[in-house]
Amino acid sequence: MVRALAVAGITTALSCATNPVTGKRELALVSEAQEIEMGRQGAAEVTAAIGLYPNATLQGYVNRIGHALAATTERPGLPWEYQVLDDASVNAFALPGGFIFVTRGLLAHMTNEAELASVLGHESGHVSARHSVQQMSREQVAAIGLGVGSVLSPAIAKYGQIAGAGLGLMFLKYGRDDETQSDQLGFRYALAAGYDTRQMISVFQMLQRAEQLSGGGRLPEWQSTHPDPGNRIAAVQALVAATSRDLNDMKVGGAEFLRRIDGMVYGVNPRAGFFRGALFLHPDLKFVFQFPDGWKTQNAADAVAAISPDESALVELRGAQGSAAEAARVFFSQLGITTVGQSRGTIHGNPVVSAEFTAPDGQGGSVHGIAAFFEYGAATWRTLAYTTESRFGAWKPAFQNSINSFDRLTDPVALAVQPMRLRIDAAPQAMSLSQFQAQMPSSISLAELALINGIPEGAQLRAGQSIKRVIGTPPTQVGGRP
Repeated sequence: MVRALAVAGITTALSCATNPVTGKRELALVSEAQEIEMGRQGAAEVTAAIGLYPNATLQGYVNRIGHALAATTERPGLPWEYQVLDDASVNAFALPGGFIFVTRGLLAHMTNEAELASVLGHESGHVSARHSVQQMSREQVAAIGLGVGSVLSPAIAKYGQIAGAGLGLMFLKYGRDDETQSDQLGFRYALAAGYDTRQMISVFQMLQRAEQLSGGGRLPEWQSTHPDPGNRIAAVQALVAATSRDLNDMKVGGAEFLRRIDGMVYGVNPRAGFFRGALFLHPDLKFVFQFPDGWKTQNAADAVAAISPDESALVELRGAQGSAAEAARVFFSQLGITTVGQSRGTIHGNPVVSAEFTAPDGQGGSVHGIAAFFEYGAATWRTLAYTTESRFGAWKPAFQNSINSFDRLTDPVALAVQPMRLRIDAAPQAMSLSQFQAQMPSSISLAELALINGIPEGAQLRAGQSIKRVIGTPPTQVGGRP
């Protein structure tokens, strides 16, 4: 133990760096080059698993705002990238090295460019102050005695291949001091870029309201990954009071922002697959798949999966390369995998190759599951269902039921479903928001309509005032047979 502590002490002594924000020496076991490479790889994984929103104009708009903020940071030379994820959750996060993501769900809940700048500034602050590097360095030091150096939480590994290293970086938790510092830095960057930083208060107010009305997305909500100590609004109000700048002359950018998000997808995009209870329907790929009832589900760009309530079992569906036989051969030939009873057959007319398997879990135990490879249309699909060796007997019927459920989607209503979208309309006259909702109805409740417009439910609208509406049919109301 003394020797291990000595090694850790030497490593720490030799691995300190000056923080670019504070100017203080601090532990940094990750170099800037490593930080950038880690962030770049993580960004690629996040993009592959979740997907970017397919609108180059909107992507360019957000990236330009982000780069204007990056130029005011203490690390302007980083390869900054600001991108919009095609996800319904209200979320934003920063990966090491300057790779920043916001979701379209967050954009839908904002009303102007200054609000967006405050969030991008906050996330840029995490990168400038090297918060993720500090976090990883602390975890690596804590792991020296155990002989491990991974920054991934074991909880993330429970979700199988749906969460790799890049997604694991999303779940790094920052402390209260880090969040406070990033709020201050975000305020400073937005102010230096010419934005009315009072709009930062509106973001926090929106997040408080959204917590009660949060909808389903694939990512954790911004509040859960950015803990709110309860005084952030007061802290920003103090920053506003202390500034000598005339904020009335600063940019808000309401009209421009609303123009950019007009027509944007709102909520879950059913064309990328959607759940009706535990049943997953994919209209573009024309298949249905039944997950076990009551399991927590996740639909990502590269896979759809469900995890049992006790987190002891997982069922995942994703694409595979080659024919069913070729994909099965590649999977079952992996080092450490032992197969039992490989068979060929059909399920609902689709050729399938399947087998039970066991594999080491990396922690001294083993997992036991079923892997099935389907040929459907011009593609091959892999279903992977597994649990611990001791729980396989209990979960096997649920695994088999899910595997046997893969079938063609024939419901014409589900096949034709379209996403809900934002539409920016003007109030035809002075009226209340509830009157506007009655005259120009949205597909969401009055409370949610008020939330995304940043106004109270009882607000009085001016004639010609721009209001977001949500048009289209919610996927939850898509009925019919599978």
